[in-house]
Amino acid sequence: MFVTQAIAEEAAHGAAETAHAAADAHGGGAFPPFDSSTFASQLFWLALTFAFLYWFMSKVIVPRIGGILETRQDRIAQDLDKAHELKAEADEAIAAYEQELAQAKASANEIGNKARDTAKAAAEAERHKVEAKLAEQLAEAETRIASIRDQAMADVGSIANETTQAIVDRLIGAQVSEAEVQNALGGANG
Repeated sequence: MFVTQAIAEEAAHGAAETAHAAADAHGGGAFPPFDSSTFASQLFWLALTFAFLYWFMSKVIVPRIGGILETRQDRIAQDLDKAHELKAEADEAIAAYEQELAQAKASANEIGNKARDTAKAAAEAERHKVEAKLAEQLAEAETRIASIRDQAMADVGSIANETTQAIVDRLIGAQVSEAEVQNALGGANG
């Protein structure tokens, strides 16, 4: 079991020759894709594979992708159209709201003005009524004052007559007639 060095070299040399003989049998030992004798078959299979892949891409993959893109584009266009419609509706609603608000403000101002004018007219009518009542009461009071004054003046004359008679009666002790007292007082007033 002891292998000598010469036997090992001889076995290694025999294996190398067997490998060279096998390589020569397959075309001279070149890498098969770079071997010029197989170029025609390689180009044929390349063209056939390229044509199949081109056909497969153009008939299956590209239409599917195109359909997906077209569907997406249609959906986006529909969404944009819907968004434009909703925006237009929102703009119309805002315009209607602003118009209603302006009308409500104008109506509120009008109602306020009418209420103010009505209250002012009612207050003016009430003031006129109170002034008329006060003027009437004032006229009545002046009439009463005048009648009381006239009555008081008439009473002053009779009181003066009575007082004069009482004073003369006490001072002189003689009774004076009412006609004499009025004559005497009439001469003093005159």
